Amino acid sequence: MSNKYHALNPDNLIVDQIRKSLNCSRIMATVLANRGITDAEHANRFLNPSLSHLAPPFSIKDMEKAVFRIITAIENNEKILVFGDYDVDGVTSTVLLYEFLQSLGASVSYYIPHRAKEGYSLQKQHIHNLAEPKGYRLIITTDCGSSSHEAIEAAREKSIDVIVTDHHHVPDILPPALALLNPKRKDCHSGFEHLAGVGVAFSLLICLRKELRSRNYWKTSPEPNLKECSDLVALGTVADQVPLIKDNRILVKTGIRHINRKRRPGLIALSSVAEISDRIDAENIAFRLAPRLNAPGRLDHPHLAVKLLLSKNQNEAEHIAQSLNRLNSDRKNIEQEIFLDIRNYLEKDHLASNQNSIVLANSTWHEGVIGIVAARIAELYHCPVALIAEKGGIGKGSARSVSGFDLFEGLKTCRNHLETFGGHSMAAGFRVNIDEIPQFKDAFERAVTDLGMADESEIGDCIPIDCSIDFNDITEQLIDSLEALEPFGNGNPEPVFQAKTLSIVSQKIVGSRHRQLVLAQPSVAGKKYLHAIQFNVDSTEPLDDSLSTPVFRLRWNRWNGRKRPQLIIL
Repeated sequence: MSNKYHALNPDNLIVDQIRKSLNCSRIMATVLANRGITDAEHANRFLNPSLSHLAPPFSIKDMEKAVFRIITAIENNEKILVFGDYDVDGVTSTVLLYEFLQSLGASVSYYIPHRAKEGYSLQKQHIHNLAEPKGYRLIITTDCGSSSHEAIEAAREKSIDVIVTDHHHVPDILPPALALLNPKRKDCHSGFEHLAGVGVAFSLLICLRKELRSRNYWKTSPEPNLKECSDLVALGTVADQVPLIKDNRILVKTGIRHINRKRRPGLIALSSVAEISDRIDAENIAFRLAPRLNAPGRLDHPHLAVKLLLSKNQNEAEHIAQSLNRLNSDRKNIEQEIFLDIRNYLEKDHLASNQNSIVLANSTWHEGVIGIVAARIAELYHCPVALIAEKGGIGKGSARSVSGFDLFEGLKTCRNHLETFGGHSMAAGFRVNIDEIPQFKDAFERAVTDLGMADESEIGDCIPIDCSIDFNDITEQLIDSLEALEPFGNGNPEPVFQAKTLSIVSQKIVGSRHRQLVLAQPSVAGKKYLHAIQFNVDSTEPLDDSLSTPVFRLRWNRWNGRKRPQLIIL
């Protein structure tokens, strides 16, 4: 077996206990045990998550201060500015807060900066050129702000209060915000570190609604139903690739159900241009919807994505969705060109055998896509990668890591060579003076070496196998049960199985790179054929007539209202 896979071995007593208490198959019980589920109550909450299961977010540091300040702003009709980041997490957080505050009758506007022209997060220029001239008395940041010391200090000098809602790493010295809602701050012990930015913003709305309810705010009007905005929370959470565990699982599962009710015109239009013909799941969000919502923030202006999600008119939404789709196509072309350029450079012996990291800079690269390219290069070479787009004496960098190296901690050791930086353990952004790039490169390599990496067998895409199964085990009931484990993603991987050698009854190449198969299992009595597909094969190589101990996922293949079992060969 390739070292990219390893077989899991759950406790048989736990498997038997789950199987008996849930009256499910041993395969399903094994899959649940592999996900750390030990009893029926835990299993039922995992399989049937509800917003009522959410942990109360009132313990998030500064929550009470934030809630009271927002209510004061509403009561006094103060102008409120929601200031967001330009990725999907920031965009959905912005729309979430803006729609809710607007429903309360607040005097609220939103603003998201242009990536190339303004940079990341709240800046001093936004205080002097936007907030002060337009008379905003309260700024609420979404998915950013934890490192905006100068901007928040400038706002305080102008008597403008700032509430930060964020989930990025927090510096040792906190900015002087009125309230800083970030579960990652060291003095916050709420246990919500797993939330995306939109999850933090949603937590604020839960607490705000509760306080307003206690003040009888909705005596003469209906109270807002937060489930109605769960679609935004699901979008932002999945797109930001945070672990789909605890509250994130509840929020995403609830949100996906709401998305599939097709209430928001922008998502209906976006699903259409993304050619999603069936139900939307976490995979569709991650690979079809999120890239299109991210595209304007990378190549144009993110306000297009905000306008799409806010749109109440289907014709308008379809027009915007088409624009996002074109931008996404442009993004893919630019990304592929940079990726091939880097790969060709590295394959010409520009990567030393003892090198633990990759740092490259170029003045022709588009800063809006280098983060995606860095992720692909990190996956290909199994090491942390930092790519820098040079312009006007400044390098704007995006870094991506692999399992075993905390990228944010690594960049902290390089801070003497950086103007700014911020992010997570797996993804970060930074600014560097071009003259400092050689020193940064050396410092980053030392950081990767000194802070340590997991050994080679633990990094990259090491995929766990849940169990071995035979074709007779594959039933409609089993696939329905596996579907109940969704949403799949970081922290909740889709189940993976292995089988004994399979014979290939028929096969053909479709779409130039994918192999479509009909399979049988000689070791199983009777004739049971199953359809399968294998993505991204080398169509120039001869096709085998059997698959030896294949590794695969099991799904329904839905098309035109019909469905059939399908193996996804890995």
